Amino acid sequence: MFDSYLDPGSNAGVGVFFTDRTGGFSKGGMSSLNLGRTDLDDVAALRANMGAVRRASGLECIAVVHQMHGAEVHDVDRDPDWRGDRWLGDRIPGAARIPLADAMVTSVARVGLAIRVADCLPVLLADPWARIVAAAHAGRRGLLDGVLRSTVEAMTAKGARRITAWIGPHICGSCYEVPGDMAADAQHRIPGVATTTSWGSPAIDLGTGACIQLAELGVEVHSVDPCTLTTPSLFSHRGDGPDAGRQVGVVWLD
Repeated sequence: MFDSYLDPGSNAGVGVFFTDRTGGFSKGGMSSLNLGRTDLDDVAALRANMGAVRRASGLECIAVVHQMHGAEVHDVDRDPDWRGDRWLGDRIPGAARIPLADAMVTSVARVGLAIRVADCLPVLLADPWARIVAAAHAGRRGLLDGVLRSTVEAMTAKGARRITAWIGPHICGSCYEVPGDMAADAQHRIPGVATTTSWGSPAIDLGTGACIQLAELGVEVHSVDPCTLTTPSLFSHRGDGPDAGRQVGVVWLD
């Protein structure tokens, strides 16, 4: 279930994990630990999947946002009610709406911040000494539009000074083929992000772009980033198609 895991007891009171696609209850193309695409998957399977993650991590509250490929940061401290099935959104009649954002920040303990991905970057951030954590969804558009800068600024506004980030599984630069003009635009905005695929066509290396931006912001970076397209145990939008399931990266304060 966990592709990688840092226990808060050995990580200055900050927990970090990235799930893979195994150990869940979803069927078909979303087999088996789908934690997104709540519009398509069976509600009972989704509840069972999240329940398994909660039990394995010991977290009762796991917050999500409705990710829009932008740079908006949601302050979970101002919206703390994440118990139950709110993460299922419109599938639960009468449930409170999930905030529209691509990043979250909190200083509240035992609330997991979950980013849902299937090729984009899940970036988890923490300042254990200031007791602040954040999570960001950095796809191509969000990365270029500054979602990581916005997330670090939101943490800094709460008092963070020594931030560490973990970049989770995502499509690698050798596989993320894009049109030449798109690669050129990305290179203009983040020098060093353009690359070529293993077959020689234009590409973007999202992980390198994130590392460049985070380093400029003074953030220490750790990469836990197998390629989603070439790793069978991970969901991939490009590999599985538009109805691919979603894995998550989660960070929390103990």
